[in-house]
Amino acid sequence: MGIFKIEGGTRLKGEITPQGAKNEALQILCAVLLTPEKVTINNIPDIIDVNKLIKLLGHLGVKISKNGPGSYDFQADEVNVGYLETEAFKKEGGALRGSIMIVGPLLARFGKGYIPKPGGDKIGRRRLDTHFEGFINLGAKFRYNREDHFYGVEATDGLVGTDMLLDEASVTGTANIVMAAVLAKGTTTVYNAACEPYLQQLCKMLNSMGAKITGVGSNLLTIEGVTSLGGCTHRILPDMIEIGSWIGLAAMTRSEITIKNVSWDNLGLIPNTFRKLGITLERRGDDIYIPSHENGYEVKTDIDGSILTIADAPWPGFTPDLLSIILVVATQAKGDVLIHQKMFESRLFFVDKLIDMGAKIMLCDPHRAVVMGHDFKSTLKATTMSSPDIRAGISLLIAALSAKGTSTIQNIEQIDRGYENIDERLRAIGAKIVREE
Repeated sequence: MGIFKIEGGTRLKGEITPQGAKNEALQILCAVLLTPEKVTINNIPDIIDVNKLIKLLGHLGVKISKNGPGSYDFQADEVNVGYLETEAFKKEGGALRGSIMIVGPLLARFGKGYIPKPGGDKIGRRRLDTHFEGFINLGAKFRYNREDHFYGVEATDGLVGTDMLLDEASVTGTANIVMAAVLAKGTTTVYNAACEPYLQQLCKMLNSMGAKITGVGSNLLTIEGVTSLGGCTHRILPDMIEIGSWIGLAAMTRSEITIKNVSWDNLGLIPNTFRKLGITLERRGDDIYIPSHENGYEVKTDIDGSILTIADAPWPGFTPDLLSIILVVATQAKGDVLIHQKMFESRLFFVDKLIDMGAKIMLCDPHRAVVMGHDFKSTLKATTMSSPDIRAGISLLIAALSAKGTSTIQNIEQIDRGYENIDERLRAIGAKIVREE
């Protein structure tokens, strides 16, 4: 198990380029199963979760060749569906949350899809009902082995288009249903669909392969089924969660940083949410420039003067993956902030580590925390801590980089699951961080 040793309190300076988006990559990679033709994907992040999924595709029989950094060719012309019923698959598929999205493409193309209960961050209950209710609506038969926690759907006579209203705007659920519906007979409408940029990217990729999806970017998708899909070339967007992480890093360390090629038009509320904390960021072409905040940053109150509340919501609302970053950044703001994490009931439990570092945080319940900012009048203190999940891990890393003294972060494999070569990239802009085994 690796650790990071971090000497905090150093000002950083320079340019940093975000990696390809993890959450888009997991969807896009599963979509290669929909066609026997070659699919080329560029800007794939070199991170643990994505590499696990690529390895899983290889075990399913997908031919994979690497063209260069972040660029791969995939060809699923000899898929071994029998691998789904092996003990090896139960172990491999259960180690990755994103593996759930292979079910839709396999069901659509081969008439069956199986998956063990998927892994991922331990941040609370993460239901799969939306996925399987969607498949059932398309005509699949569902079964669940409670003893092995093994899910299965089968449609020996093929899927049939239908109208459905999702019970929640699940991103992975919408992606799975869309990938199943593109090869169904007839037309499918999906209302209350997720409309995140990464879901839009999936739909655009599928359309370039020959699918007929309209309403992309809205919460009502119409999918006219086709008999087959062809190959394509697709480029993954920059990771908006990483972009938000670098904004928070710059503010907390009072550093002058430029984040390159951020795809501004796909950032939604992210820039303005950080501005509510008083953080200055400028748009320079497709880059974000953050000046050093010599005088700190002051929280903006609501119009009526009440405490600022930042909450997560389905897109175009603020992404829940950045609430941990917002919470850490608020510890050094001038003013108070109420953080309301609506989606996951365990995601705020890492705040005890920040409290140990000297942060003033009151955890109201599993979903809400009030942060009383120090306004840099008191710095966080270095400590030893363990990363509980990807997003809490990067938040603790940002806290350590701003803290006085040398901190140790354990269980850094959690951070590596979502951030590519993070220690090397941070050292390039002046961070004092060392990876040790």
